[in-house]
Amino acid sequence: MSRLEILKTYKIYIGGQFPRTESGRFYSPLDKKGKPLGNICLSSRKDVRNAIVAARKAFGSWSERAAFNRGQILYRIAEMLEGRKEQFISELIQQGSTKKNAEEEVNLSIDRIVYYAGWCDKYQQVLSSVNPVASSHFNFSVLEPTGVVGILAPQNTSLIGLVSIMLPVICGGNTCVVIASENLPLCAVTFAEVLNSSDVPGGVVNILTGTNKELNETLSTHMDVNAIVYGGDDLEALKQIQENAVLNVKRVFSYSKDWSKADSQDLYMISDTQEIKTTWHPIENIGGSSSSY
Repeated sequence: MSRLEILKTYKIYIGGQFPRTESGRFYSPLDKKGKPLGNICLSSRKDVRNAIVAARKAFGSWSERAAFNRGQILYRIAEMLEGRKEQFISELIQQGSTKKNAEEEVNLSIDRIVYYAGWCDKYQQVLSSVNPVASSHFNFSVLEPTGVVGILAPQNTSLIGLVSIMLPVICGGNTCVVIASENLPLCAVTFAEVLNSSDVPGGVVNILTGTNKELNETLSTHMDVNAIVYGGDDLEALKQIQENAVLNVKRVFSYSKDWSKADSQDLYMISDTQEIKTTWHPIENIGGSSSSY
């Protein structure tokens, strides 16, 4: 007798936990042979709201961590992904990739995480400034994280696009809610398992699966989301997101890149989801010398 295969149920990731979707719904994307890839949670608007609450709760402690410590945690993500390479390669092959391309994508994803881990305690020195002013003041401009960032992952990749668009956001001290690729969701949920074992505090990254049509609007209209990062190339969807973002003056960033190329990793993707804080510090002249107080 032929054996009936049990399809894996890929849960969502909210607040460091793996709940099933509040809606109880699921969908089963198909591979190139028409075979179901698994049972994927069809997230609801309530799931999006729950994920945003978790991200907001985690923002304070994550943004206040020492930048060096954030770098250590991001490097740990790379370590854990390295140890589970074969699983990710297998899932990429399931979703239509060749073995060679799958190996390259996983290796590149690991390297990209290390790239942003290295920037955690360095981007401030490069991007902040001391500004010239015509008064007895020091004037400094420094970067501060925006807050909760909604991420709409690229639809045409399962892993490298997700990593490339998410890592610069959390590198800079933000927390995020990610809507994974609708038709290539396997690696996103498995990546949540990597995050969960990588010292990343619960709520810093929240990953949902489902349909863009249902989830994008809720994420882009939510009043406690401070910015949206869009990784797709659908101009109509981007226009709708931009219009929704007006409700609370969210900033919207759109990236349409070949994520396999070296120039798709960029220091300025970190600064996109940062605010600039400028501080004036008076100078007191004492005995002909200048000292600050």
